[in-house]
Amino acid sequence: MNSRRDHRSNRAALFDGIEEGGIRATSYSSHEIDEHDNDLAVDGLQDRVNILKRLTGDIHEEVESHNRMLDRMGNDMDSSRGVLSGTMDRFKMVFENKSSRRMVTLVASFVALFLLIYYLTK
Repeated sequence: MNSRRDHRSNRAALFDGIEEGGIRATSYSSHEIDEHDNDLAVDGLQDRVNILKRLTGDIHEEVESHNRMLDRMGNDMDSSRGVLSGTMDRFKMVFENKSSRRMVTLVASFVALFLLIYYLTK
């Protein structure tokens, strides 16, 4: 559809000097008009290339920032995994001893009783 419109505009540009009474002299030749159209098309393509170049640069920066964020998250997860494994080792040591098990049961029951009283009075 655009090629028809371009063809019509080119024809209109070529035959712009023809009037009812005769032919008016035009200052442009067919070759000059084609060169002008080509220059306009090249300028339009250059603008599109520049837009795409900026867009890909922005995408690259966004991907880089997300990669840095994911690396930080991975490092944080590794450190938290280390802390949790240390905590689990401590819990294992507490539960291996029978007197420690009684102490944990006593503390857990006091915490449960405190929470029960808190919710009943609320």
